[in-house]
Amino acid sequence: MIARRHILTAALLLATALAAPARAEDKPAEIRIGTQKGGFFPAVRQRQTLENAFKPLGIEVKWIDFQFGPPLLEAINVGSVDFGFVGDTPPIFAQAGGAKIKYVAAVKSEGDTQAIIVPKDSPTKTLADLKGKRVAFGKGSSAHNLLVASLEKAGLSWSDITPAPLAPADATAAFVKGSVDAWSIWDPYLALAELKENARVLVFDKDVHKPNAYYIANTDFVEKYPSLVAKLNTTFASEGKWAEQHHEEVAKAQAEATGVDIEAVRRFVNRSVYSVVPLDAEVIRTQQAVADRFAKLGLIPKPVNVSDIVWKWTPGS
Repeated sequence: MIARRHILTAALLLATALAAPARAEDKPAEIRIGTQKGGFFPAVRQRQTLENAFKPLGIEVKWIDFQFGPPLLEAINVGSVDFGFVGDTPPIFAQAGGAKIKYVAAVKSEGDTQAIIVPKDSPTKTLADLKGKRVAFGKGSSAHNLLVASLEKAGLSWSDITPAPLAPADATAAFVKGSVDAWSIWDPYLALAELKENARVLVFDKDVHKPNAYYIANTDFVEKYPSLVAKLNTTFASEGKWAEQHHEEVAKAQAEATGVDIEAVRRFVNRSVYSVVPLDAEVIRTQQAVADRFAKLGLIPKPVNVSDIVWKWTPGS
């Protein structure tokens, strides 16, 4: 009797399970997106495009701001941010440190939004003149790469300068006070220094190397929600196309959100690229050159293979 009762119970449970509707695909309650000061993100936030794209799925969008790339990637690594936008160097340092990150999309820059600058009356006229100078830069940032590549081009070594690793806010103060001789920096800080301090550009990115920027996601997030990563990429790509045709709206939104002078923002926006694309062979080769540059100088703990952490995005798939 007991055995028969057990058989009947098991059969009833099996029938109930078969009759139950399929479980809905697992999804997060929210997606946390990390951004930096600048870019077209204030306009995207203002337009509520991502919120509208994910609301039908029952997913909220949360925006988290960072001063620059390295702390943003650390947040992605520990899982407090899911997806973010950074320059070329932060992912190299993060990968070398074993961070749980994936490249998921790229923005091919024209190299006009980052430069090494000097005070207007500085005797420094060429890259070679940086020898013996104190130069500010964000450690592990794209400006770090620009500085290293510039020294390489000038035939100088890292030991030929006095490195001054400073976050943008601290570097701004140091540059204004004259406690550094030069500064490797990106927009909008670059545009502000040009307009407010009459800073002189020694070299832009494009004069030294080919820069790119990247959308990065947490490895676990990519593996668990690949369709959401593709949707994020597609939505940002669509917003990038809109931004290319609406510079004034992008500038106004950024100025309102950040308090940065509108003229500086317009300068930044007008020399920016917003097109979001998959990482192709050329982009990966360019990024690998950045990684090899830092490994050669011993500035990262070990060499890295960029392609190991590239997630393949096929638009429209």
